[in-house]
Amino acid sequence: MFRLDNQVAIITGSGSPKGIGREIALTLAKQGAKLVIADLNKEGIDAVVSEIKSLGGTAIGVELDVTNKVSVDNMITNVINHYGKIDILINNAGISQKVTVEDMTLSDMQKIFTVNKFGLFLTTQAVLKPMKKQNYGRIVSLSSVSGKRGGGVFGGAHYSASKAAVLGFSKNLAREVAEHGITVNCVAPGLVNTDIWKSLPEDEAQKVIDAIPSGRPGETKEIAATIAFLSSSEASYITGEDIDINGGSHMD
Repeated sequence: MFRLDNQVAIITGSGSPKGIGREIALTLAKQGAKLVIADLNKEGIDAVVSEIKSLGGTAIGVELDVTNKVSVDNMITNVINHYGKIDILINNAGISQKVTVEDMTLSDMQKIFTVNKFGLFLTTQAVLKPMKKQNYGRIVSLSSVSGKRGGGVFGGAHYSASKAAVLGFSKNLAREVAEHGITVNCVAPGLVNTDIWKSLPEDEAQKVIDAIPSGRPGETKEIAATIAFLSSSEASYITGEDIDINGGSHMD
């Protein structure tokens, strides 16, 4: 099994007690990584940091607004001061909204893109300098099946568009930074067994399940395991890739 011993990993949006970000953090910690739990939710940050430490892992918490450059730059400074380096960035922070294009407002569109794309840009840009300095880095961003097939699970057209933008951005960046030993990849989850999924009415939930060949939602551990591999040195020859994790609901 690959290891991430002494690798410093920032995971944005990892303060939710039941979200994918928390599971990613726990998985990377079990592989030996030193974690940075970055989120707006201070209570959630503290809970995840405590959980990692209780399991024998290493973690610090940083309050982060990915849409604010000052907040992002302060996080980078704090991480460098504490750990001395940054090896891994997992762009997990994101928001969604279920609304039709007809009912969507410009403000709705701007809000989704500000977090899902512009926030991702700020955090990614901020880690490039320290990663280039050490000639090594792993950047993994969460896109979505919605960004590849045009919705069909959660969110509106603005969510799908923002997640498609993540794919194009990551592929271009992968070409720019490959010579510096930095890989840039995406994962595109389909339906995942989180609180959002559990909140769906039974009939609507069944329609979603019926469209998945595997016949079930994915588990957060399945998403986290793929991300852990892409974060490792064993994945050094994989860059500019997007990996579908959706039980067969979308196949390229």
